[in-house]
Amino acid sequence: MTTKDFQNKSPLRIFLSYFKNHRKLFIIDLLCACLIAGIDLLFPLITRSALYDLLPNNLYGTFFTVIGALVFCYLIRTGLNYIVAYYGHTFGIRVEADIRADLFRHMQKQSFDFYDRNRTGQLMSRLTSDLFELTELAHHGPEDLLISTVTIIGALIVMATIQWQLALVVGILIPVFLVVIMTMRRGMGTASVEVKKKTAHINTEIESSLSGIRTAKAFANEDLETVRFDRANDMFKGSKRMFHKAMGRFHSSMEFFLCSMNAVVIGVGGYFIMKNEMDYRDLITFTLYIATFINPMRKLSNFSEMFANGFAGLNRFVNLMRTEPTLQDAPDATTLSDVKGAITVEDVSFTYDGSLDVLHNVTLDVQPGETVAIVGPSGGGKTTLCQLIPRFYDVSDGSIRIDGHDIRQVTQRSLHENIGIVQQDVFLFADTIFENIRYGKPDATKEEVIEAAKKAEIYEDILAMPHGFDTYVGERGTLLSGGQKQRVAIARIFLKNPPILILDEATSALDSVTEAKIQRAFDNLAKGRTTLIIAHRLSTIRAASRIVSIADGVITECGTHQELLSAGGIYADLYKTQHSLS
Repeated sequence: MTTKDFQNKSPLRIFLSYFKNHRKLFIIDLLCACLIAGIDLLFPLITRSALYDLLPNNLYGTFFTVIGALVFCYLIRTGLNYIVAYYGHTFGIRVEADIRADLFRHMQKQSFDFYDRNRTGQLMSRLTSDLFELTELAHHGPEDLLISTVTIIGALIVMATIQWQLALVVGILIPVFLVVIMTMRRGMGTASVEVKKKTAHINTEIESSLSGIRTAKAFANEDLETVRFDRANDMFKGSKRMFHKAMGRFHSSMEFFLCSMNAVVIGVGGYFIMKNEMDYRDLITFTLYIATFINPMRKLSNFSEMFANGFAGLNRFVNLMRTEPTLQDAPDATTLSDVKGAITVEDVSFTYDGSLDVLHNVTLDVQPGETVAIVGPSGGGKTTLCQLIPRFYDVSDGSIRIDGHDIRQVTQRSLHENIGIVQQDVFLFADTIFENIRYGKPDATKEEVIEAAKKAEIYEDILAMPHGFDTYVGERGTLLSGGQKQRVAIARIFLKNPPILILDEATSALDSVTEAKIQRAFDNLAKGRTTLIIAHRLSTIRAASRIVSIADGVITECGTHQELLSAGGIYADLYKTQHSLS
């Protein structure tokens, strides 16, 4: 389904639509549930027949034959219960997996600003704990509802043929019970939503604390992290307490009603026996039927609890699926191909939050194959400009074109395929070095990965590791040095081999010797490609044909190294400062 489908359909219709791909399992589950309900209805009928016909007429052989047949039916019921338990849960898990897959794919489509607004722990909660109750609801919900409905209606029909007045009393009590259940369910549903919100919050705190454990230890702030966790944990306990209060009211009301129903049936049935309008054997049959649908009544009450929990998670899922990505391909977007690398930034302004401009009327032309260095003080807008070119964010005003194509009129995928980025903050996946390098080209051969590693000057380091290319890099690459992480990231770009390169402080974590090696590799890689280099260390931009200085969101200078030194502006100040320090 598309985002529009999620916006136009109710949560229940959306939920039921996930049953379609697994309808065979669903039908088997419901069919077995119906047979179980039918077998449960047999026992009181057989008991009544035995009391009325078989035992008084000394038909003992027939009696034991019927009992044997009943035992055989219960053996069948055991097999049916196994099918319901196994295949029903399999159905529920498959539905949950489909929902989780759609949610993950939807998250993949979201723009950078979505992740700026939402914390990782909260999104993790949406993908995991919120969907767990949906498995139970998908499996037990329809099954419990069907068994309960068939059993209760079947029992009422049989009881009506025995003593319709007493059956009418029972039939009046059941709607009252359902009204009480639905009223209690609303309170449980509200409390369940709060629990899920607090669970997401505590997941966020845990994710943040575990991700920053090294920083916490470095500052000896373990106690501070414990206090922060305890605060979130107390909020979670408070929300659970409210949910358990609602659940306690729900279950105590249910138990009172179910227990009092037996008393009402026996009392009213005793009255009819006193008036000779009912036989004691019929009353026994009635009490057996009450016992038969006591369990379905419990299932109905449990279904209400399950429905409250499941729909709390379902509503959070649907709300997220209804969120449109901020950046979307234009309806007539074309595929960017045969890229030469001409970049035109025309009168571009940009703001992250709509209030404060980060860039002001920036204009820049980069020729195909040209290497342009972007320098300037921190916070001046260098990285922001380079994030606008691959359209991680949309410009507020102006336009950016590649080879004359407005980047808003080409598909984001083709745009990203033609731009390679090495960022200052390198992210490595918790996998092997081989797989992290091959991430730049998922279908690359081992020879191609090795060649990329050699170009990135990381090959010798990899061979010196215990498991070579199969060495595990740890969470976010923590088992590698900062320089090794950056060189692995650089190897990815060599493997991707894009026509446009953006190097955002790509050599910032390297020592001078390694930086010199990498610089030579970059010089080779930049040949015939358009390259933008963001740099604070001016020694890394000597191969640039032009240098652009950005400060306070505007381009202040543009020219060659010698031209900018002669101008005596921001670049000259930066160069003189670094030269004197070195």
